Amino acid sequence: MRFVTEKVDVMPPVLESGIVYFSEEFEIAIHLCACECGAKITTPIGFTEWSITETPTGPTLYPSIGNWQLPCKSHYFIRQGEVVWAASWSHDQILAGREEEIRRRATYYESRQPQRSWISRLWNTIVHKVRGWLRR
Repeated sequence: MRFVTEKVDVMPPVLESGIVYFSEEFEIAIHLCACECGAKITTPIGFTEWSITETPTGPTLYPSIGNWQLPCKSHYFIRQGEVVWAASWSHDQILAGREEEIRRRATYYESRQPQRSWISRLWNTIVHKVRGWLRR
């Protein structure tokens, strides 16, 4: 199976096989499962989720798509429009993968926090101490 990308403003009510529908505005891509079970696969696009890249031969979604909650339990990549099947994961691998996703998100969002200078930290300490003294 090969995939092509269709950029949309709104997701269509009926999806066609072999199309990755991508909304830049809503940062989401949706396609029907590559195993052809008919399941609708939603992949949020963003720094801590999936990325989508347009290539001349078709879309690339990264990382892999693991449909562990579906009966088919399919696991695959979409690379340059082509489905590349990946190995099934054990229950422990699935849990470890989910924990890694949580760590990756936490690391990303922590890195986005503004770093306070030592002067700002000192000032906050002084203000906190003075407020404590005034309350006595």
